[in-house]
Amino acid sequence: MMDGASSLSHTSKDPVENVVEQRTKVYVWDMDETLILLKSLLNGMYANNFNGLKDVNKGLEIGKMWEKLILDLCDGYFFYEQIENFNEPFLEASRQFDDGRDLSDYDFHNDGFSPPYDDINKRKLAYRLRFIASMYERGLENIFDRDMKDHWEALYEMTDKYTDGWLSSARSFLEQCSSGTEDPILRLDTSNHISSDGNKLHHINVLVTSGSLIPSLAKCLLFRLDKLINHVDVYSSWEVGKLQCFKWIKERFSGPNVKFCVIGDGWEECRAAEGMRWPFVKIDLRPSGSHRFPGLTLKTLGYYFSVVYGHSSAEETEE
Repeated sequence: MMDGASSLSHTSKDPVENVVEQRTKVYVWDMDETLILLKSLLNGMYANNFNGLKDVNKGLEIGKMWEKLILDLCDGYFFYEQIENFNEPFLEASRQFDDGRDLSDYDFHNDGFSPPYDDINKRKLAYRLRFIASMYERGLENIFDRDMKDHWEALYEMTDKYTDGWLSSARSFLEQCSSGTEDPILRLDTSNHISSDGNKLHHINVLVTSGSLIPSLAKCLLFRLDKLINHVDVYSSWEVGKLQCFKWIKERFSGPNVKFCVIGDGWEECRAAEGMRWPFVKIDLRPSGSHRFPGLTLKTLGYYFSVVYGHSSAEETEE
C-alpha cells in the first residue's frame, strides 16, 4: 500500500504550464455515473428514473457483463491479481523506482513480486505500471482477438442503445471540451488551436475516480475514452482522496491563464472543488435533466466558468 499522500510529489509537468499567451481549460471528470454508467445499471437507479420505461433487469444484465469484461481485462492483461493490493494514485507514482529496463522479454510471472512493499518490489511494481501504460497506448483494437473485440463492440453498442446514447454522447462531449468548439467538425486540433483573438487555446480532460487505478484504466479502454484521456491524466483517489488529486492537478497545470472545472455526480468531488474554488457541475441521471448525456453543452459549462472566473470564460468556451 502507499505510505500516504505526504510521501508523494506528483511533479510531472505538461508543456502547457507557464505559457502566458496560452489559455488553458482543464476539465476534471469523475468516471462512474458521469462519463460512464455502471453502478446505476447494477443497482437499478438508472432504470428507475424512467418510471417503468426502462427494463431494470436488462440494465442489471448489461452491468454484470461489463463487470466481467473489466475483470477479464484487468486479470488477463494488467496483472491485477498481483497488484490489486498495491494501488497507486496515478501510473507515474512509482516512476522513481523504475530503472528503465527493457521489458520486452521480462518474466512478470516469475520475478518474485510480493509483499513487503520494499524498494525491490517497488521497482517490480514500477515495471508493471510502465507495461500497463504501454498497453493503454496500444488500445484494445491491438490487444483483443477477434472474438473478444466483437463481444466488446456488441456490448458497447447494446449499452449505448439502452442508455439512449449516454456513452457516445459523453465521448463526443469530451471531444468538444478538448477542441473548445461545440461542433467537432470545426476542430483544427484536439489539443492546440487558435482563438479569434490570436491566442493559443489548450484544453485537456483529466479523470479523477474514486475507484482503484487499474480497473479505472481498464474502464477507460473499454468505454472508448483512451483516445480522449491520456494514461498520465487518470487519477485514483481511492487512497488519497479527491482533494489531494485536485491539488496535484493544479500543480501540474499551473499558470496565469489556466482555469479548472469539475464535472461529476458525487459529494466528494463537489466538496473538493469547493476547497479548490473551482466550478462544479453535478451530473443528473434523470431523463428530464440537462446536466446529463446527452444534454450537457459547452455553453452550460461556460456559465459555471463565468461564475468563478468571470464572463470572459463563457465566451472562451463557445469559441
